[in-house]
Amino acid sequence: MKYILLVVMLAVHVVSQPTPASSSPTTRQGHPALTITHLTGDCYVYTTYGLAGGQPYPANSMYLVTGKGVVMFDVPWDSAQDQPLIDSIYSRHHQRVVLCISTHFHDDRTAGLSYLRQQGIATWSSVMTKELCRLHHNSEAANVFTKDTTFTVGNYSFRTFFPGAGHTKDNIVIWVPKARVLYGGCFVKSTEAPNLGNLVDADPVAWPASVRRLMKEFPDPDFVVPGQLA
Repeated sequence: MKYILLVVMLAVHVVSQPTPASSSPTTRQGHPALTITHLTGDCYVYTTYGLAGGQPYPANSMYLVTGKGVVMFDVPWDSAQDQPLIDSIYSRHHQRVVLCISTHFHDDRTAGLSYLRQQGIATWSSVMTKELCRLHHNSEAANVFTKDTTFTVGNYSFRTFFPGAGHTKDNIVIWVPKARVLYGGCFVKSTEAPNLGNLVDADPVAWPASVRRLMKEFPDPDFVVPGQLA
């Protein structure tokens, strides 16, 4: 297990003190329900909270501002923050959210997909993630891809990449080459993480090799965004 931790913990460059979104209340535990942090250029990290072991725990997601709308990488864990996030994005950038990609089937990555679809936002995941969402009765994306896929929205292209099993058997990452940002989601663990987190659906045997595959594919990102902590 120590070996896996050493392999999984990539260098992470994320602003450490996020500024709470102006429309966001605090949770009963005193955490901001939603915080938005400028990462670099047109990339922003947003953080919401869910319960893990009965305690509030942060989940990082990301959005990218393009010339043709905003792209979300994953959804708020707390689905009550879907509309506050959409409103905050519009207030800050005067752009609508046009697309969302979920990086695996757990509810901290899929909980708001149904709501986003209702707002006319295109939702995407891998076909494996959609199948696992259906199996676990989680919200599903409307559209699927069957292999690593490059999307282009406005002045940005970004690519999904499946490195292999790790946190879950369907986990993917997203690479934004223009910004040199690797959005790792829950597949990548922060250097602040005390352990590998939720291993219920993990494959700890395959995870180290999957991380090596990821590092070979994207050897020199300027920023790596983990799914939790910073």
